[in-house]
Amino acid sequence: MSAPFVAREGGHQLFVRDWGEGRPVVLMAGWAMDGRIWGETMLRLNAAGLRTVAYDRRGHGRSTDWGGYDYDALADDLAAVLDALDLANVTLVAHSGAGGEAIRYLSRHGSARVARLVLVGATGPRVIGVAGITSEMVDALCEQFIHDLSGWIDASIEPFAPDTPVRVNDWMAAMVLDCSRRAVVAFQRTIAAADLTAEAAALDLPVMIVHGDRDASAPLDMSGRVYAATIPAAELFVYYGVAHGVMVTDAARLAADIAQWAGI
Repeated sequence: MSAPFVAREGGHQLFVRDWGEGRPVVLMAGWAMDGRIWGETMLRLNAAGLRTVAYDRRGHGRSTDWGGYDYDALADDLAAVLDALDLANVTLVAHSGAGGEAIRYLSRHGSARVARLVLVGATGPRVIGVAGITSEMVDALCEQFIHDLSGWIDASIEPFAPDTPVRVNDWMAAMVLDCSRRAVVAFQRTIAAADLTAEAAALDLPVMIVHGDRDASAPLDMSGRVYAATIPAAELFVYYGVAHGVMVTDAARLAADIAQWAGI
């Protein structure tokens, strides 16, 4: 590894934040977010004696954009990061649509490097066909991302992290707008089209599910509770009164729960 980047095919690179020492916790940002969204959580985990790693997904943050936003390709990126840092006994933390990346990594590459999984507001295991969601609705959403992403952000940022200071909202909005627009659209289509039910049911490691009951992006009954009923060794932690942006509104609680649950 040529810090702070992990090399990928065609000269492309993934930007990696690697902070602290101790057992590794790898944190994966959700759709249109990059590793910066985990900053407070990472520092709190560092204070608990843990090493934290967060990388920017291709087309996000400081990583380069070379297309290929299907879950297989994204899972291979995660494998490249874990291999480059030679990480073992990893606690893998995945937010929102990154839950699919983590699950696909485990089904595609196995759990030799990963000891436990934490799903935070994870989307899925299915989207299309659940609660009346259709492919046409996903098409309309992606069309809005193409021509009016800022308008979608204005309408969605308060439900994502209610009562958040305006400067933080502006920062998160800029993070989304800074993404490759094709990454924004293509990754959303990947999330919506996936059916991770069988892969989730086959997971063979402990899984902590953290989900807010005010999550409008991935409603608890359509996602967190479904994962908890599907994954054999899952434990569900419901954060009452909390929305989708858990690492923004409740980072201290999240970090403490991750450290305690993992027995670290």
